Amino acid sequence: QVQLVESGGGLVQAGGSLRLTCAASGGTFSRYCLGWFRQAPGKEREFVASIGWTSTYFADSVKGRFTISSDNDKNTVALQMNSLKPEATAVYYCAGKLGLLPTTEVNDSDFWGQGTQGTVSS
Repeated sequence: QVQLVESGGGLVQAGGSLRLTCAASGGTFSRYCLGWFRQAPGKEREFVASIGWTSTYFADSVKGRFTISSDNDKNTVALQMNSLKPEATAVYYCAGKLGLLPTTEVNDSDFWGQGTQGTVSS
């Protein structure tokens, strides 16, 4: 059973940065891929970014401003969010998918973390 724990959320002003980290435990880290989704108040959960062994994927709305990286020694994935906008305010969830291809769809994810709140003030 894979468990995911997010950290690093908080409050930042528009134009600022946040770095989120997802720590995975259980299972074998090399047998699944991790990514990030977010859910703003009153909206559906949406894809943000994910990382596989040889590729990364980003939502169009965050390309050029967000990066994603993994540390295979620590079993963690980090989401660096720069030039943040107020519309980025959301609960950010780490999600995992078994296999070598990362998830980009909510319904294609096999396990989830509890989420961490990120708030961007204007």
